[in-house]
Amino acid sequence: MQKRWVLKSKTDVKITNKLREELNINAVLTELLVSRGIGSFDEAKQFFRPQLSDLHDPFLMKDMEKAISRIIQAIGNKEKILIYGDYDVDGTTAVAVVYSFFREFHSQLEFYIPDRYAEGYGISTQGIDYAAANGFTLIIALDCGIKAIDKIEYANSKGIDFIIGDHHLPGEELPKAFAVLDPKRADCDYPYKELSGCGIGFKIIQAFILTNGMDINACYQFLDLVAVSIASDIVPITGENRILSHFGLIKLNTNPCVGLKALIDLSNNRTKTFTVNDIVFQIGPRINAAGRIDHAKDAVKLLISKSLQEAKDFSSSIDDQNNVRKDFDLKITEEALALIEENVVLKSRKSTVLYKADWHKGVIGIVASRLTEKYYRPTIILTETNGHIAGSCRSVIGFDLYEALNECADLLEQFGGHKYAAGLTMSLDNVSLFQDRFEEVVARRISPEMLTQEILIDAKLHLKDIDAKFFRILQQFEPFGPQNEAPIFLSKKVSAVGPAFPVGTNHLKMTVVQEDSASFDCIGFGLAEHISLINSGQSFDICYSIEENVWRNKRNLQLNIKGIRY
Repeated sequence: MQKRWVLKSKTDVKITNKLREELNINAVLTELLVSRGIGSFDEAKQFFRPQLSDLHDPFLMKDMEKAISRIIQAIGNKEKILIYGDYDVDGTTAVAVVYSFFREFHSQLEFYIPDRYAEGYGISTQGIDYAAANGFTLIIALDCGIKAIDKIEYANSKGIDFIIGDHHLPGEELPKAFAVLDPKRADCDYPYKELSGCGIGFKIIQAFILTNGMDINACYQFLDLVAVSIASDIVPITGENRILSHFGLIKLNTNPCVGLKALIDLSNNRTKTFTVNDIVFQIGPRINAAGRIDHAKDAVKLLISKSLQEAKDFSSSIDDQNNVRKDFDLKITEEALALIEENVVLKSRKSTVLYKADWHKGVIGIVASRLTEKYYRPTIILTETNGHIAGSCRSVIGFDLYEALNECADLLEQFGGHKYAAGLTMSLDNVSLFQDRFEEVVARRISPEMLTQEILIDAKLHLKDIDAKFFRILQQFEPFGPQNEAPIFLSKKVSAVGPAFPVGTNHLKMTVVQEDSASFDCIGFGLAEHISLINSGQSFDICYSIEENVWRNKRNLQLNIKGIRY
């Protein structure tokens, strides 16, 4: 698929030149800093040298004092406390962090994860009934609950207090919980709004530690789990999240909790340092697989394990579930692709909405993402579950999926999510009507540019400017992730040194040079189609990221090619 190359606008020249003089670094690196909102020496120092002391005071969060007071009261009165969380990576890591901390000095403690299929997302009536039947008087809900108005009223009627720790956008009304911790609530002055659900859990234990004069390192021991949540939930890696990720990755790579250690041992990445990207593709899917295939409580049991052997037993089971998930994923993706390729009408649409009753609900979100990558248009995958149709939705850059679903609200039982990802339920009778309505809405709203994937290029760069110092400073921009992406550079009129050749199924290997620069090895995933033109001898433009390749204990700089243009 041809992609649009979009070069970011140049930064303010005065700010860039001043900062370049103060830092004495390459002009392109200075541009990268300014484009990230860094305009002074002190801001650059804070960016390049994150400090745990720069984490915000947790009591700046609305209702934090109330929440900590209620937890202290519950512990003092030996009340039963239930730690409740969502079944994805963010929810299970949040539960693992808060449960692991409080179990050290409170025995009347359990955790609860709703069943993806029997209860669905968020606070469930079944979960509240479990708490009431078993004598729990306080529930700490993490990564969910901010819109659970009716469920919290039901809990109140049962004499159960709720502390909600969520990071999703609230509705017009807040639930009447004992305390509602959410930086996105309109009346909350907390300086950073983009914490993960696990990040909210971290702030709870940070506040508890500060209140009780405990050693602050008691919360820093959980930073590896917080980093996993930030990476997996795809929240911005800016501000406080960048600090938490920075130190969380250090812990993950030096002294991870035994649950994460067991998952690392299962991965193919034992020799090099784990990055955000490695978490997203190697750790996160395994944790998620528990809730997709069986029950996410297994993921929590893994993450709260006290011995490596116990963790290895749980991780082995979860790895088996992940392999089952991969099989479902592959099979359903193949079936979905076939449905489109065999139908001229579906191929020509501006959207993809596919339904099959026996598709596994646990993987339809993954399939929706894969089809979005393939056809690059808003995509919804539907399946049948518990007498209803459930759907997982994914969008493309610039197209507001949530607003499009809102125009179809009369055909839906419920829907929720955000601009680029959402979920929905409807009756079987409305599937065909919804397919046509959603296509009509997308066709009316979407622009041709949105239907062509773009490569956002940070800056033009001459290959001769890439040296050890340049890369060393570039590494200090990490950890990379949303709103702090690995920079993409553009170099014009490069040429191949020696022949380009294919590797794997459809990948490209080559070595390039630009005028009097050094030569650079390159890898281009899915770009083998360019080999014949590259080998014809003509020059070409490349856009790429710069990375370090490790092979047989040898390290060298490598260009990861994102696009080639003639």
